Amino acid sequence: MSIKIIPFKPAYAPIFKELNQNWIEQYFTIEPLDLYLLENCQEHIINKGGYIFFAKKEDTITGCFALLRVDNVTYELGKMAVSPEFQGLKIGQKLLSFAVDFAKEKSWKTLILYSSTKLGSALHIYKKFGFKEVAIEPNVEYARSDIKMQLTL
Repeated sequence: MSIKIIPFKPAYAPIFKELNQNWIEQYFTIEPLDLYLLENCQEHIINKGGYIFFAKKEDTITGCFALLRVDNVTYELGKMAVSPEFQGLKIGQKLLSFAVDFAKEKSWKTLILYSSTKLGSALHIYKKFGFKEVAIEPNVEYARSDIKMQLTL
């Protein structure tokens, strides 16, 4: 199966929203910040120095992730999702591998992410890629976030 990782295009914004809304609703509840970012992803991610990428199989977008700018050398990996019909095909790992390589090419120092201990499979993959658990801030943006991980590049 050939998966290409492609950059954001405004035409893909609804797919970014749908993929993320689907997984969040499967495990949690959509929060106001989710809707804000997903409905305005170009303005609040891309235009603020961040990036969004998609996994594409032939003509179908199968997954996505965002890199949200924290500062010049630190980015947050977020809004990673794979369409349910394509799960189990290691697309998430391909997206994550691309994200890490992209960060290294940009000479960033750190990737961080916030997740939930309910998402055991995701946490396993993050650890496999070298992310380590670090102390989480007391007032994180999402109620579902109960773990913070960091990868030093």
